[in-house]
Amino acid sequence: MGYLNTGDKAPEFYAINQDGQNVSLKKFKGKKVILYFYPKDDTPGCTAEACNLRDNYNELIKRGFEVIGVSPDDKESHTRFKHKYSLPFHLVADTDKSILKLYGAWGTKKMYGKEYEGVLRTTYVISEEGKIEKVITKVDTKDHSRQILNELGLK
Repeated sequence: MGYLNTGDKAPEFYAINQDGQNVSLKKFKGKKVILYFYPKDDTPGCTAEACNLRDNYNELIKRGFEVIGVSPDDKESHTRFKHKYSLPFHLVADTDKSILKLYGAWGTKKMYGKEYEGVLRTTYVISEEGKIEKVITKVDTKDHSRQILNELGLK
């Protein structure tokens, strides 16, 4: 499955977060959601992205957004990552990659001339009604919050 498009209904998902709590898109109905997919906890690019979202979290909340990070790491890895960097948002464990695949964030990547399957770093901004407002596939990990706001015209 490829990326979803602006205007598409965001697919529902059910998973557990770093604290073992159930998380579903339905729980955030009526709120805007920044759903970001990243490859691995505690790696340089993923840490930069998460910390940028953390550093701008209050501004995002004031603007009505909730933030949910999704990676194939397990609950324990997410717990360590969240505590190490004081991340204030949900990190969803998608160990079977079902959410990644549902959102088209799992696919073929190339590095050093070799192809392999992996996470396609992607962010979806989902409206209060559950529709995709924006798809960001070229993520600026160091300034992702500003990138999201700029893409939405909310500078």
